[in-house]
Amino acid sequence: MHLHILGICGTFMGGIAAIAREQGHTVTGSDANAWPPMSTQLEALGIGLMQGYAPEHLQPAPDVVVVGNVVTRGNPAMEYVLNQGLPYVSGPQWLAENVLRDRHVLAVAGTHGKTTTTSILAWVLEQAGLKPGFLIGGVPGNFGISARLGDSKYFVIEADEYDTAFFDKRSKFVHYRPRTAILNNLEYDHADIFPDLAAIERQFHHLIRTVPGEGQLVVNGGDANLARVLGMGCWSGVARFDAAEGWQASAPDVAGDFIVLHQSKPQGQARFPLAGAHNRSNALAAIAAAAHVGVAPAKAIAALASFSGIRRRLELRGSVRGVEVYDDFAHHPTAIAVTVRALKEKGAGRILAVLEPRSNTMRLGSHKDELAHSLDDAEICFVYAPPTLKWDAATALAPIGSRLRLHGELEALVAAITAEAQRGDRVLVMSNGDFGGIHGRLLAALAD
Repeated sequence: MHLHILGICGTFMGGIAAIAREQGHTVTGSDANAWPPMSTQLEALGIGLMQGYAPEHLQPAPDVVVVGNVVTRGNPAMEYVLNQGLPYVSGPQWLAENVLRDRHVLAVAGTHGKTTTTSILAWVLEQAGLKPGFLIGGVPGNFGISARLGDSKYFVIEADEYDTAFFDKRSKFVHYRPRTAILNNLEYDHADIFPDLAAIERQFHHLIRTVPGEGQLVVNGGDANLARVLGMGCWSGVARFDAAEGWQASAPDVAGDFIVLHQSKPQGQARFPLAGAHNRSNALAAIAAAAHVGVAPAKAIAALASFSGIRRRLELRGSVRGVEVYDDFAHHPTAIAVTVRALKEKGAGRILAVLEPRSNTMRLGSHKDELAHSLDDAEICFVYAPPTLKWDAATALAPIGSRLRLHGELEALVAAITAEAQRGDRVLVMSNGDFGGIHGRLLAALAD
């Protein structure tokens, strides 16, 4: 079968492309933009990638067009699909019907930490010999790919609450029908599609409704918003983490190791390469979910030691003249705060935070009032504020005070960071896009 994927370079749709290719299908795709890691993954798989959305990409007609949620009415390729009456389906629906059916799905939902937790869980199951399939919104270092079919009944998926497609406004995760579901946390995000927190809570409750009675919810016990969602109705077993009655992590020692406890009883000492309290919580969620499919806690804890992280999650991109440049996907005030804090936990040295408010929610200004304090732990804060930003960055970020450096042009931003950086500094770049290739530009400028 020939699948043509519209929006193929998104992490989710690129994962579908990889799985469909593994199933033996012919896969092609179109997208407006392509950047690593997904563009390189598609290239390595030999998947034909076409620039833009020309109707000619659909000639001769594929057997089915898989539509990403980046595609809207008015898109030339989509208009051609509708006018010609070509078969089309959303990415989540295609996945549900062709991959997830008859499998034990372990889904990881939440405003933050989905990619990391999904990657940890997939690795724990792999180390336990369960050979899971997975689809992750990033590239875990242990696998080197974002998705695979797997050789068992288990499938681990990053369960996004964003909408499915222009013709299906339900959250993606409603399609997945998990038997094990992690609910990491819940905050307001995606202001372009959700009017308020209550709208997101309703979608999370739709997910809970799909989990069978014999299934299990693995829930952040310290999240009041999730507690409210569970209060709407719950028909499955519940395991909690970051809660005294469930799974907990001790404070880390000087090496970063911590004790995993279940109902206050020690289960083992975790040697875990990821810094930060949020990552310890992610690990606890993965251990609890793995226990639901029979992985002993001791085995899961042992697997953490060989976890090698994820691309674009506090990823060291290079070090020049004693200055380290890190890349992170953080684009929500909470994620920004915990990421800066995690880097501070990794050692001494100034943190030069570099932020691009690029997500739809950020550009609309929905989080502008919380943004300044999310950067409290950074010594200097460089913020990219191009003319397209829909709010006054200088006013909103005024609480940062003398630590703030605002720039509206990328070249000026790179020059300012390069002039400021000195030996021992950590430059932490945060954006949910490629940020104009700023990481490479910074390393080159520092080398000069």
